[in-house]
Amino acid sequence: MTTTVETPLLAVRDLRVDFTGPRGATVPAVRGVDLSLRRGETLGIVGESGSGKSVTALAVLGLLPGTARVRGSVALDGKELVGLPGRELAAVRGRRVAMVFQDPLSAFTPVYRIGDQIVEALRIHQRLDKPSARERAAELLDLVGIPAPARALDSFPHEFSGGMRQRAMIAMAIANDPDILLADEPTTALDVTIQAQVLDVLRTARRETGAALVLVSHDLGVIAGMADRVAVMYAGRVVETAGVDELFAAPRHPYTLGLIGAVPRLDGRGGPLVPIPGVPAPMAELPAGCPFAARCPLVEERCRTAEPGLGGLGGAAGQAPGTGAGAGTGAGADADAADGHLAACVRAGELAERRPAPAEVYPVPPVPPTPTAVPGPREERPTVLSVNGLTKTFPLLKGTVFKRRIGEVYAVDGVELDIRQGETLGLVGESGSGKSTTLFELLRLARPESGRIELLGRDTAGLSRGDAHRMRSHLQIVFQDPMASLDPRMPVGDIVAEPLRAQRGDRTEIARRVPELLRQVGLDPAHAVRYPHQFSGGQRQRISIARALAVRPKLLVLDEPVSALDVSIQAGVLNLLQSLKAELGLSYLFVSHDLSVIRHLADRVSVMYLGRTVEQGEVSAVFERPRHPYTRALLSAVPVPDPAAERARHRILLAGDPPSPTARRTGCPFRTRCPVYAGLDAGVRTRCESEAPPLTGPAPGLDHQAACHFPE
Repeated sequence: MTTTVETPLLAVRDLRVDFTGPRGATVPAVRGVDLSLRRGETLGIVGESGSGKSVTALAVLGLLPGTARVRGSVALDGKELVGLPGRELAAVRGRRVAMVFQDPLSAFTPVYRIGDQIVEALRIHQRLDKPSARERAAELLDLVGIPAPARALDSFPHEFSGGMRQRAMIAMAIANDPDILLADEPTTALDVTIQAQVLDVLRTARRETGAALVLVSHDLGVIAGMADRVAVMYAGRVVETAGVDELFAAPRHPYTLGLIGAVPRLDGRGGPLVPIPGVPAPMAELPAGCPFAARCPLVEERCRTAEPGLGGLGGAAGQAPGTGAGAGTGAGADADAADGHLAACVRAGELAERRPAPAEVYPVPPVPPTPTAVPGPREERPTVLSVNGLTKTFPLLKGTVFKRRIGEVYAVDGVELDIRQGETLGLVGESGSGKSTTLFELLRLARPESGRIELLGRDTAGLSRGDAHRMRSHLQIVFQDPMASLDPRMPVGDIVAEPLRAQRGDRTEIARRVPELLRQVGLDPAHAVRYPHQFSGGQRQRISIARALAVRPKLLVLDEPVSALDVSIQAGVLNLLQSLKAELGLSYLFVSHDLSVIRHLADRVSVMYLGRTVEQGEVSAVFERPRHPYTRALLSAVPVPDPAAERARHRILLAGDPPSPTARRTGCPFRTRCPVYAGLDAGVRTRCESEAPPLTGPAPGLDHQAACHFPE
């Protein structure tokens, strides 16, 4: 009996990429990667920043800069691409293999119209005249869901929203029916609702063209819902590969296990997240042996002497990267790589047999389940922040020299917030919903344009300048990007001490307080003399938290504090925030676009849309029984890192982008995208069109309100 093994469409063997620095030093970025991709298959590639994911994808198409040296083999249908002359490689790009880049604004040429760029991609590879190519370009834009495609062809990239630009990028990628789509973090900078739309477009593109897909992403939930097989990368090489169900159910490498345990889940709050200790070693300074050994809780002495190759249950200790099981070029190796579960770990067999949970392998810091410093039920706790009917408008100006006012931007148009002592309120919503403007209005500690803000029982409208200065110590903020918010010219000890000096604190007290604060956030006080650039991203965010805690605030405003961090580092910061809240009785206003983080950390949640609060309440009530259709759509769009659960979920895809805040609409502002409104009879719709829904609950006394005429 003869078994026929299908030849892979794309075969990457022992791929190595080195970059040459300005002084001639060579730094490895990819170290012996082996990948196979079959027709119609989706391969997900995951890993932390710097693991080599994007470099691998770019190397396939020969898109790396001149400082890169590429070795190994990349075979497309048996044709070698590495070393191929530029003209021959150009014939492959866009025709056989197409790329969807992470940032479409920089990938499109800004001075050419969208239609011209798609037409160019069509005419390079196909014999089409301009009218036919333009007609095909309009069909492509229609296929990816861009409204009025014929008119959209004449738009420039900056006139599209982020989601529309990414859709147009996908349209251009599938223009020539390629065999392979390479998507490099295609949803990273997008809101969750727009992310769901883009992923749906990628599914449509695969279905219409039959293309195989290589999806590079840091989001394990996206990979769980999209991929057939997964390759996990660490320190420039694949450390585990398997079918998506098998990899998530029973990972065999400690790094994969840690990544899964570090992800907050929308479908369950759970306890503390599992942080992976330390940070990846610089690629130029990789130690001997396994590069993950310094961070691995299962490390043994043999791990430090020889780097394991990619192998089966027995491991492959001592084999060089690119020569382990499944890395060969024969048919047997291809079959093993396609169907087997391979891991570069000497303890892979033990993990396969035990199938431990992440918390059984990684040390998890104990976090008190409730704030020990704030006893008693919520209604008996003092109110830290109360916001009612907050509005903020900005003038819409026209002209360069002589500006004239032609309208207004209704950035905040009716926000309601209530935070009690020892409580975390999560503030969520799409970009442009007014979250940041709301924060700025709170931090001003001044009279709002309209509405009322009370901090610790005091109306900010009545605060004098001196009162506002004294109140400011009770309200501190932690920004999204710690590198931008920390002064690079100051040692971190001075950065942490700065708020105390601004409050004219005693020198002796400041000298005592700074080491105490650094210890409190998990940093070594001896590192107070270092500068911000000498710390990792997670450590810099801990410094930002220490600075905010210096003046003993009552309320900490956290503006996307973990969105710029890898999931493994994010877990440690979230655990720290939980510990500090429990220890100090702090209150948090936590702004995030990641609803899984909100579910894990928050006690209550407030959902904003177009400057208004549309739903709020206790977090489990809102997440398990959402009453507003916008909240239901948000929750349905959040991916879950569980392939079986992700495939079974029902998606509510919202039409288009949020409307412009330059016009104040009568009735419900969500009705233009609302699936409930779309299903109502014409006579019933008039209520949504003429009457703005108030924020009400299902019954008096229940902590769950929604601004919807038809909440059920």
